[in-house]
Amino acid sequence: MQNYLASLKKWNHFSGRATRKEYWLYYILPAMVLISVLFLEQVQSVAWLANTVIVFVLLLLVLSIAVFVRRLHDTNRSGWWYFISFIPIVGGIIQLIWICTDGTVGPNKYGPDPKNRTTLNEDTLR
Repeated sequence: MQNYLASLKKWNHFSGRATRKEYWLYYILPAMVLISVLFLEQVQSVAWLANTVIVFVLLLLVLSIAVFVRRLHDTNRSGWWYFISFIPIVGGIIQLIWICTDGTVGPNKYGPDPKNRTTLNEDTLR
């Protein structure tokens, strides 16, 4: 839950890095809430819930792009690679592979490693 709250606090930060855990928790928890609300809307036939869902999705749009860009930064890719998703089928598959891979070990040009890992060099092996 702390990772989810941390990503909510960084709703407008497009710099830095996000771990896989932070990324997936951000997408899974709102999806569960959205599915629950849509289920309640169907069962209870409450019309105002549809408007609530629309507002909820619009508010999370900027946050979802921000956490996606930070996840790309963790894999040492520019946030501009977000736009590859506009290529049908292929773009989404490529992005899914990038998102599922582990981030760069140690600091990269987008910031320090969020997992606080360091790279092993020859000096540390001696």
